[in-house]
Amino acid sequence: MPLGEERHIGESVMREIFKDPDYIEDPVLLDYLMSIWQPLIEAAKLRGELSTEMEQRFAWQGFLIKDPSINAFALPGGYMGVHLGLIAAVSNRDELASVLAHELSHITQRHISRLFAQQAQQTPLMLGAMVLGIIAAGRNPNAASALMVGGQAAATQSQLNFSRDMEREADRVGYGVMLQAGYDGSGFVSMFQKLQQASRLNDNGSYPYLRSHPLTTERIADMTSRQVGAAQSINPQNNLPSNWAHLIMSARAKVLSKTHSDAHQLNMDLANQAMLNTKESHTNKISKLYAGALSSMTSSNFVQAHRFINALETLSTEGKTPEFAYLLTLLKAQLFTLDNQAMLALSALEQLPKTRAVKFMICENQIKINTSASKLSCSLTLRDWLNAHPKDIHAWELLSQAQLQNQETLSSIRSMAEAYALRFDYAPAIDRLYAAQSLSKEIAKKTGLSKAQEMESSIIDARLRSLLALRREQSLQR
Repeated sequence: MPLGEERHIGESVMREIFKDPDYIEDPVLLDYLMSIWQPLIEAAKLRGELSTEMEQRFAWQGFLIKDPSINAFALPGGYMGVHLGLIAAVSNRDELASVLAHELSHITQRHISRLFAQQAQQTPLMLGAMVLGIIAAGRNPNAASALMVGGQAAATQSQLNFSRDMEREADRVGYGVMLQAGYDGSGFVSMFQKLQQASRLNDNGSYPYLRSHPLTTERIADMTSRQVGAAQSINPQNNLPSNWAHLIMSARAKVLSKTHSDAHQLNMDLANQAMLNTKESHTNKISKLYAGALSSMTSSNFVQAHRFINALETLSTEGKTPEFAYLLTLLKAQLFTLDNQAMLALSALEQLPKTRAVKFMICENQIKINTSASKLSCSLTLRDWLNAHPKDIHAWELLSQAQLQNQETLSSIRSMAEAYALRFDYAPAIDRLYAAQSLSKEIAKKTGLSKAQEMESSIIDARLRSLLALRREQSLQR
């Protein structure tokens, strides 16, 4: 299968995933996920597992699914989805890296393409629907059945499950990639053991990762033999300050994956108990206090959130890593943002490294302040970011908000159209560009277009032609 066709299948699946209410955009967690994913990609290149052509043609995009089950999945074309339940379940960064390395190896070894080659008579769209059905099967069997296309596709479903040979290959290659990237190989062993235990205790369909990735004794033994002394030294870093940042990210994923009020109340109760229990370990307190603070913020109980954050900050001043301090400050800034204290949020954020999450939170608060200077600063920051990352959907959405408040209506409409186009949802993107064209003509008649508006109008015309061609191509593929 050509790389372009494989990429197209992945895009057809992503178009549906973007519409799924469980798709979640959390810049903090996504930054953390990509901080592990990117070194693995670089390691795969160094090992020769990832060709230059594949690197250029595939998306290499990670995304999050708001689902408490333990699952991750690779899609054709370099897309990789991670359930929040997986991040919440793993004990450290190495265990998460082992799963991502395994999934990355499914992509670099082109396992999906090799399976699809057996079904060459299927159209790419049908194959994409079949992949989506496999993903949905772990969450909603009825939805999965609805997504499968016809009897032939349903009959082929079993063939889409990776063979045991492909699983072994993904283990072997993923292990090498993980070590090349600098992660501890013991994470592979402990992750397998954790999944094996979960499969024994929770065989109720809630762990799709276990079903699509059969954990044979042979596979576990193979990984154990590769890790010298693994039985004596599995994840010794779990309780060290160097792992505290992961504890925070795990707690964040846990809170975001369960949004009902009872879950938030439980997190707040556990945090209160942790504050009173002098015998509670630091690691347990960190997880519980962070989860309690985030749940309090979600429940608009900002006073209690402050209490939990203060307790986190005073736990211990020794051994706190810069990453841990960064995440605590970011949590405090998020609290100020939700509590409409934009100036305090900006004051906290200014001292932090300008990561994607920090840039976006700064812009959110600058939009709230709603001064000419703040809106202009936000727009300039986002334009610079999009020059380097033109496929960042959330950045286009934020830019659209800032431009609208800054009375750059043409640009705002075009930015929102770009966000829709990046979701492969061409119809609403085209509708917005048509609306922008009409507005441009109206402005030209009334007051005439400024130089900036003339340039924006030209971009809108060009993008409209481009998206119309893409929609025609999409229609032909159906």
